[in-house]
Amino acid sequence: MWIATCAALLTLFPQDTPSTKARPRAAREQPSAEKELKRKQAAFETKAPEEKELDDARRRSIGLLVGMQESLDPARKEPCEWPYEGVYRVPGESGKPEIPIGYRVGGTSIVCSALLRALPEKLDKPSEAAIERSLAFVLEALKLPKMQPEGCKGYDVRGWGHAYALEFLLLVRTRPMVDEARRKDIDAAVNWLIEALDKLEHSESGGWNYARTDAPDGASPFMTAPTLQFLDQARAAGFTVSQELVQRALGTLEASRGDSGAVQYATSARTERGKAAEEIPAAVARMAVVETTLHLAGRSDPARIEKAIESFFAHWEWLEVRRRQNGTHIPPYNIAPYYFFYGHRYVAQAIEFLPADKRAAARERLYQLLWAVRESSGGWNDRVFPRSENFGTAMTLCALLEPHVARPVGWPAATGKQPAK
Repeated sequence: MWIATCAALLTLFPQDTPSTKARPRAAREQPSAEKELKRKQAAFETKAPEEKELDDARRRSIGLLVGMQESLDPARKEPCEWPYEGVYRVPGESGKPEIPIGYRVGGTSIVCSALLRALPEKLDKPSEAAIERSLAFVLEALKLPKMQPEGCKGYDVRGWGHAYALEFLLLVRTRPMVDEARRKDIDAAVNWLIEALDKLEHSESGGWNYARTDAPDGASPFMTAPTLQFLDQARAAGFTVSQELVQRALGTLEASRGDSGAVQYATSARTERGKAAEEIPAAVARMAVVETTLHLAGRSDPARIEKAIESFFAHWEWLEVRRRQNGTHIPPYNIAPYYFFYGHRYVAQAIEFLPADKRAAARERLYQLLWAVRESSGGWNDRVFPRSENFGTAMTLCALLEPHVARPVGWPAATGKQPAK
């Protein structure tokens, strides 16, 4: 999301604070972040969870997630979704602000994907029933006007919903719970989502943001890297994905790298905005997923991936500064709380691309940090909203599962880079 636009939306729909009165700008934090640095040091001194404790955490996360399923639609009596709750709101039919459908579809899809990965062989009955209800919800929601790619410009989150719905549908389509008729519906939805992402591609550089934007640096590595991985999954499953679309998106990921290796919030590391945010502490939640995704296409290497992981550990306290705090992009590094478990999830993936003899130590460091911020419920939450524990727990569950899931296959190396549109 763009910082200026988000600030304007907070003026319209303030969700983090009880008052709509103007407040002074947040004081610029000093680079030491002493309190969080001490907490990181303490976390690294604690004993990492053993395999039995990890297994228990995975099982407990499944139960927590199933128990958090709900319905925001008064007409639906049974729980069917896991809406992501952030500061962005849209006017509802009654005129009151409500969670946009893109957040509801995306959040639901992320939880379903986590449950499917956690139970690869056979779903337990509560999880299967919950996923079946959510599958029906997602398939219906994709047909709603506010999930259509046409006419969507400016700030919106439907593209985020498209990307993570694609991941979910690709994971669920081959499970025994899906009969032939439902699989045809799913496959049709997968093809529609691929087309929708094609239409929402950034108009100049390629890649994606939450929704379509024509701003010169509008594509976001935060969105583009995972979306490329999901499109790769679609290609590997036999669906048609434009190679030109993919090459443009890979190009925009490369353009987001600064000289230091920091990945910018927006497309270009050469813009004035990019220079202002190029410091590595601002980028540690994005670097790993970008380098891993580029490596899958032959455009990065293990050394870059290792640097991204080490940067995450070295500057983790700046993510901790923002965890469970109000607002979104706050100086000095403009880090939003929702990057916290997103970053842990994709660092966990990147660790599995390290040389085999380095993975165990890196996993241990990651688990120490995750256990340092675990909720008393046994879940994880990076926001001030109780509901967003579903997102934090699902992303953490995916992180804990990474050593046990297959690595993405990756894109075939292209002979040349495709020009931007």
